[in-house]
Amino acid sequence: MCSRYLGFFLLVWFPGALHAQSAALQCAAPSLDHGNFVPVKETYSHDSKLTYACRNTHKPAVEGWWAEIVCQHGTWSHTPRCIEEKACIPPTIANAKYTEASEGWYKEGHIIRITCDKGYEHKDNIATAKCINGTWSSLPMCEISIKSCRAPPKIPHAIIVDQGYQELFLEDAEVKYECEDGYSTEGSHKKTLFCLAGTWTEGPMCRSRPDIGHGGSVEVGPGEGHSTSSGHGTQPGSGGSSSTSANRPLFIPIENCGTRPNVPNGVVVEEHRMYLKFQCNSFYKQVGEDTVSCYNDGSWSKLPVCEDAFCVMEPGHYDRGLDLSVTEYIKEGETKYIPCTWPDYSVAVHCSNRRITYTRCCTTYDHHRGTCS
Repeated sequence: MCSRYLGFFLLVWFPGALHAQSAALQCAAPSLDHGNFVPVKETYSHDSKLTYACRNTHKPAVEGWWAEIVCQHGTWSHTPRCIEEKACIPPTIANAKYTEASEGWYKEGHIIRITCDKGYEHKDNIATAKCINGTWSSLPMCEISIKSCRAPPKIPHAIIVDQGYQELFLEDAEVKYECEDGYSTEGSHKKTLFCLAGTWTEGPMCRSRPDIGHGGSVEVGPGEGHSTSSGHGTQPGSGGSSSTSANRPLFIPIENCGTRPNVPNGVVVEEHRMYLKFQCNSFYKQVGEDTVSCYNDGSWSKLPVCEDAFCVMEPGHYDRGLDLSVTEYIKEGETKYIPCTWPDYSVAVHCSNRRITYTRCCTTYDHHRGTCS
């Protein structure tokens, strides 16, 4: 009997509860001065999307000339707002902080001053930007400080302990290494490196312990190791036993390497006290590391190579209605539309593995439908 009444109660109460819960997830139509939004409704259900744009002399307080908001659990993802065209939205500056505007945007003429994160410094000593006619003047940048260190060196037969992954280490930061089982360094199993003036102190050398293996010893340091043996035979050419170790190549400031290296079809995009960073020009792809350092013997580390990454179509008559009067360059993986001899028709030219393929002359509509081959 009780269970029958309980079932009746749930049938009456539960739908009402579901309706109340659904209503709580809805968003009311937002207000928007100097703008319009679509679709226009009184309420919007959870996950509904609403697009809005601003009328003349105004723009959204986000990037772009139109914007979108989403209803999430009864609240819009952000409050739609139209601001004057000459105002500026908050800029994005990596590795930096600045005072945020209470309104969420900045009036024309406003000046912001950035503060670089720890381990970074102002590039060219520029720390401010001014809002001019809706855009920021040349934004300041924060680059890695010459006193900070990048990733610590890799040491054979050793691992880093008590340290999570980091891309940047502040000056005086320390990293602890631990030799693998069967290896030790200077009678210890651990060693610590320090970041000093942008360079890591010299690392440990993990060598095989004499009591491990076949009675010989192997010294291994950064670079290639050298083996010695004892108790069985002699060292070739020496008549006795000896012990040598590979010297780890040390990096020094690039000013000690003299003339800067040249990478054909490449340019230097970042210059640091301890390295140069290259980037290949458009239409070329990079092979090898982009960062070049100076060794302590005055030589440069291996340079990257910028290989061709484009196709060329010379002037002339081609089949399928294509006539070229100028040379056309197409990037690797790119599709370029070249006008045909007939108005409003073009050929889709594709470059892959430095080989060209192209379609017949088609309209833009046919190209987009994928029916042109």
